[in-house]
Amino acid sequence: MTATAKPTLAEVATRAGVSTATASRALSRSTRVSREARTAVEQAVADLGYVRHRAPRAGSRDTGAVAVVVCEDMLHYQSDLFYSRLLVAVERALAPHERELLVLTALRHTSRPSLLRFLRGGHVDGVILVGLRGDDALPRLLRAADVPVVSMGRPPGGAEVPFVDADNVGGAAEAVRYLQSRGRRRIATIAGPADMSVGVDRLTGYRRAVRLTGTAREIVAHGDFTVASGDHAMMRLLDRCPGVDAVFAASDPMAAGALRALTRLGVHVPDDIALIGFGDDALARRTSPRLTTVRQPVEDMGARAVTELVGGGPVPGRVVMGTQLVVRQSA
Repeated sequence: MTATAKPTLAEVATRAGVSTATASRALSRSTRVSREARTAVEQAVADLGYVRHRAPRAGSRDTGAVAVVVCEDMLHYQSDLFYSRLLVAVERALAPHERELLVLTALRHTSRPSLLRFLRGGHVDGVILVGLRGDDALPRLLRAADVPVVSMGRPPGGAEVPFVDADNVGGAAEAVRYLQSRGRRRIATIAGPADMSVGVDRLTGYRRAVRLTGTAREIVAHGDFTVASGDHAMMRLLDRCPGVDAVFAASDPMAAGALRALTRLGVHVPDDIALIGFGDDALARRTSPRLTTVRQPVEDMGARAVTELVGGGPVPGRVVMGTQLVVRQSA
């Protein structure tokens, strides 16, 4: 914070060692805040000279609701099992805090004025952002309005918001190392979108593992985490590099799409081409052969995001959870 910048609610929360939502409730005189937390917030306000932008209204920031904002179109998020797993986890984690779950969608290419008005209007206790892309201004706008916010996944573009994520780099690297240990040498990847941190991080993990061998070259095609994009990317890879003997797909849906393409062409998995996905959604257990994949702890991530928002305890700001390789039949 510069000498002329006004302190924000997030800075008050950090100084007090509580979540932004807890700091907001303390300033709104909510009965849900412990005496210790309230005292810490009041001391932080005094130390920083924080002034609320608006007088708290009745019920402001003590609404009994948390919003999950999915930055995807409705069809995509409803068809991706990652989102259903996450929403169930968040809803379960909110129950002990007597909070309800509100799900909103927000496409980046729209200006979203009505969404911002709603989120800044004191209707929710906090916001969990999912699927942020590129230089999306939504995190910055919410923080500027003192709306408690947590990103599910490392926010792209260096946005300064707390986040909960899986170790995407480490998980991807582990998948490639496993393929290498099985004698695979021409390992390709179907990477996620380049404007999403999850896509960038899983591609980084693939590249690190490939480069460590000193002999293999990178073979990359991109998809958008859908089955159809995995199918199309697999066809492009085979056209460019017919000698590929393994593929790491950055999501289970893309791995399923790749498997569909290989099956259609009569390519045997894993004998001809080994295949690994990422996520360990139910889809990974429904394919034939069943997918070897990297399990990400979606349920734990959702619960931790809730703790960041409404838990009332110390908040580290950046939480990265470990992944696990689950070996099945495809590799």
